[in-house]
Amino acid sequence: MRALQLIADRRLEPVDIEPPAEPAAGEATLRIKAVALNHIDVWGWRGMAFAKRKLPLVIGAEASGVVEAIGPGVANLLPGQLVSIYGARTCGLCRPCREGRDNLCEHVGGVHGFHLDGFAQEKINLPARLLVPAPPGVDEIGAAVSPVTFGTVEHMLFDNARLEPGETILVHAGGSGIGSAAIQLAKKMGCTVITTVGSAGKMEKAKALGADHVINYREDRFEGAVRKITKKKGVDVVFEHVGADTWAGSMLSLKRGGRLVTCGSTSGVSTQINLMQLFQQQLKLLGSFGCRMENMSNAMQKMAAGLVRPVIDTEVDFDGIGEALKRMESRDVFGKIILRVG
Repeated sequence: MRALQLIADRRLEPVDIEPPAEPAAGEATLRIKAVALNHIDVWGWRGMAFAKRKLPLVIGAEASGVVEAIGPGVANLLPGQLVSIYGARTCGLCRPCREGRDNLCEHVGGVHGFHLDGFAQEKINLPARLLVPAPPGVDEIGAAVSPVTFGTVEHMLFDNARLEPGETILVHAGGSGIGSAAIQLAKKMGCTVITTVGSAGKMEKAKALGADHVINYREDRFEGAVRKITKKKGVDVVFEHVGADTWAGSMLSLKRGGRLVTCGSTSGVSTQINLMQLFQQQLKLLGSFGCRMENMSNAMQKMAAGLVRPVIDTEVDFDGIGEALKRMESRDVFGKIILRVG
């Protein structure tokens, strides 16, 4: 069967690999349908692996598939069922796993597509407990973007930042996959949404998703625009995932007692913090990584209800992966790039 492997830095090749064996106890065999590309794929492609990995490595950290077979002891899945795949190999046994705090697993084996073989392959065997059934009304693309794109945002906004109706939120990079999801989720719960984008062409698209105010950060200092929009009060929540380039401005954009939640550092992993500003303004800084499987389920329920939708930039096949990653690296996208597998 075919798979897409990272052979060396910036070198991806479609290859033939052995299909999986019959599923073992507690496992299911999936036929992969769609892989949603993320910056973690760009990092791996560029060689930015922060833990040991062995090449060649099948890429793809976020995907959907259809159950083809189930192993002994699997009671929650049926052949033919569409599922969303949790992207980290958790143990399922530690206290956080048992309590549904999946992204705090104490014995996680790694992230698929980055440390472990990922989902850009035609078939794969996986633990059934890592598969979240898609409800009626959610297709393979909706299921594919639930683990990272929407699940991450659900966890950031609601588990960590505790976003409330009526609050004002600044969403960075509204044209990104998670940015486009954050705009929709925040707006649907009755928040005022301010977002940043990097081009005039993205401004109308962000407004169409529900953003109340859109700032072109290449033309205006976003923190100044935010202070003006909020009449110098600042926002209740900043949705951060850019990192060093926006950190100081994000802190300045917060109101007294505001919350900054971050899940990424695409512009750099280190920055400085003004400690006097932090404690005098009583700000809250919240780190967020991945999501819980419940976040994936909640996101798909909202898709099924028509409250939110995946924003798709492009669909590509294996031959188009190189150009897709280059576009993501240059931020020349609005929404998600989907890799079709099956």
